[in-house]
Amino acid sequence: MANVPEHLAIILDGNGRWAKKKGLPRNAGHVAGARVLEDMCEVVWDKGIKYFTVYAFSTENWNRPSDEVAALMKLLRDYMKNSVKRAMKNNLRVRVIGDKSGLDEDLQDSIRTLEEATELNTGLNFTIALNYGGRDEIVRAVRKLASEKDIDFMRGLTDKDLSCALDTAGMPDPDLLIRTCAEERISNFLLWQLAYSEFYFADVAWPDFNEAELDKALESYASRTRRFGGLVKGEE
Repeated sequence: MANVPEHLAIILDGNGRWAKKKGLPRNAGHVAGARVLEDMCEVVWDKGIKYFTVYAFSTENWNRPSDEVAALMKLLRDYMKNSVKRAMKNNLRVRVIGDKSGLDEDLQDSIRTLEEATELNTGLNFTIALNYGGRDEIVRAVRKLASEKDIDFMRGLTDKDLSCALDTAGMPDPDLLIRTCAEERISNFLLWQLAYSEFYFADVAWPDFNEAELDKALESYASRTRRFGGLVKGEE
């Protein structure tokens, strides 16, 4: 397929609703969604996509029922147990963005191990947003710069300076954002980075998302003209 996005971001929505429709506990939807995510890493790489970023757990998700949060943390721990082996097998470079200090120490250690082990891998750049919020990311970036730079630097702060202080420093902005389960909002995800991204809203819940659904989104993306605030050649 021509005109494939270099960077694809997805908001993984609908796990709980998918489970409820099937008469299952919400956690069953999260488990099913995790399996789809593992498969999708291979699919997007085969499509020619180089960066794949997913919204797994937001800063607001702590407000969910405590048993659901505990189940999500257990699922994350289970994922981390085999993550290094799986990532090395598939040549994934894995990064985690968000306020990692808000996670338990064992999870922070597992994330650090995973990131360091896969740092030199040359395949898909797979980024997981955990305890992540777009507003929180921008605030943390500004605080970081303010603590490290002098007043003259801050007075002349540029968008490039701020981009380099964000969790996604060194990564291209997403070309395409997909949100599943027919929801049409970005929910505090990559607020800075999505400034000129194309959006696609899929009707299916994340556990039902597959290669055919991805192809629909990629076909829609390929049919669009990206102007980045300007005009393309031939337009008036």
